[in-house]
Amino acid sequence: MTPVSTQYPNRTIKRAERALSCSPFNLSLFATMRIRSVPLSSIATEEAVQQQWTKGPLSELAAENALLWLIQVGILRREVDGQGITDSFRLTPLGRQLLEKWQQQPDLPDPSLCDRISNACSRWLRLPI
Repeated sequence: MTPVSTQYPNRTIKRAERALSCSPFNLSLFATMRIRSVPLSSIATEEAVQQQWTKGPLSELAAENALLWLIQVGILRREVDGQGITDSFRLTPLGRQLLEKWQQQPDLPDPSLCDRISNACSRWLRLPI
């Protein structure tokens, strides 16, 4: 059975692409999240830098804030277990779609200055741009 691909509005895809490329994470983290959930405690470590999951060392607070923004734009979701919501993250269908688009590249595209400003404004003001 072939999975059905969800069609997202173009502006949703553009906002998600911009948020992903502006994030402090590398493509390898999202490739791992496609296979399994990744706990926050694994992302906010020096080991995450060595595994090339992050562009540099991140505090747990900075990592969580960046991950929560990616949840808001629809790329990630929190993993749920029998006890409720966990501190682990996984890709959503939109996140999988973007990963498929970029999986042949060595890493995420570098955001332009305009992308960085637009992402920061959207994130700060929580605009649905």
